[in-house]
Amino acid sequence: MANAQKAIGVLTSGGDAPGMNAVVRSVVRSALNRNMRVLGIKRGYSGLLHKDVMEMNLRSVSDTLQRGGTVLYTARCPEFCDDAGVEKGRQACTELGIDGLVVIGGDGSFRGARDLSLKGIPCIGIPATIDNDIASSNYTIGFDTALNTVMEMVDKLRDTSQSHDRCSLVEVMGRHCGDIALYAGIACGAVAILVPEVPFTIDAIVEKMNRTLGTGKKHFIIVVAEGVTNSNGIGSVHDIAREIQARTGVESRATVLGHVQRGGVPTARERVLASEMGYHAVELLEKGIGNRVVVSRENQIVDLDILEALNMKRIFNQHLYDVADAISI
Repeated sequence: MANAQKAIGVLTSGGDAPGMNAVVRSVVRSALNRNMRVLGIKRGYSGLLHKDVMEMNLRSVSDTLQRGGTVLYTARCPEFCDDAGVEKGRQACTELGIDGLVVIGGDGSFRGARDLSLKGIPCIGIPATIDNDIASSNYTIGFDTALNTVMEMVDKLRDTSQSHDRCSLVEVMGRHCGDIALYAGIACGAVAILVPEVPFTIDAIVEKMNRTLGTGKKHFIIVVAEGVTNSNGIGSVHDIAREIQARTGVESRATVLGHVQRGGVPTARERVLASEMGYHAVELLEKGIGNRVVVSRENQIVDLDILEALNMKRIFNQHLYDVADAISI
């Protein structure tokens, strides 16, 4: 008797990130190329629990490579955080005939994938989050596009800051990870970059601005990660702007970029990496291998045990921060 055709599921979970569609496309086409069926699961783990799925074919992912967001939609699923929810997910996979699952998201999504793997459903995680805060991967899908979006927005703000001799404070996403602020700050020539990983004082910012004013510069950009203003009673980015204006005499305005950072056409880097990761995930599932996360390490696509990946500690790039501080004068 011939072996039954293997079927895999694919879902996107947590916050959306540009490049997610490129991963889905790669998973679908890589699996179909291996004579595997693919079920697209809508709205993450919530869709799995409700068995909200669709059979996917080659044309299901046509013209999605360049699209932001996720064609499978995404949602948070508190129910999947406990064992009863995970067991319900296992039963759904069994009833749907899903032999393995590709989970595209962040650490929270990977915890669900680990729990489901332990119940006998092989799961592969792929890191997709604009924050670049997955410790096991040097790079996450969505970060490069978000970074370029921030750079474009700050460049536009610089035009009006220069015209009015202003200081523009730009709040970007990053509650616990300051990578968007750090990289965007360097790319945009910010005079100061405020991140959750490095303590700062208004005194230090004011002192640096005053030194720079003495060299003849009259306008400034300061990039602030949202995590900075969510802790230590510092107040909002608007409060920081008012304090800087009061102490330097430079008109200061705050701009919160918000969710515009999540959208947009994924960059070439995102599309290539997403395609590689999706392909690698399917290779693993074809062999019946689960409980792995596909990551980028030292310019190589590799896979790690999910628990090992989750236990890794993210290391802030202090050297890059020092570079930024040295050249932002």
